[in-house]
Amino acid sequence: MPRDLDQWIIDRRRELGDRVRRLRLGADHTQESFAEATGIDRRTLQRIEAGTSDPRYSDLLRIAAVLDQRVSVLVD
Repeated sequence: MPRDLDQWIIDRRRELGDRVRRLRLGADHTQESFAEATGIDRRTLQRIEAGTSDPRYSDLLRIAAVLDQRVSVLVD
């Protein structure tokens, strides 16, 4: 279901996605290996990195744990 989102929310989702992608690549993970390590579907990770979805908090916790980062690093 499409929603009308404020531009600042869209921008922040893209920033989150860029940050996750940069940290994932820095940790030498492919999307496939990252999906396996986090237990998150690869398509879901693709949408998070593209900034087209609102990730669940539990997904952010899993991503942060695999990257050995705090959630605040992802969303700041």
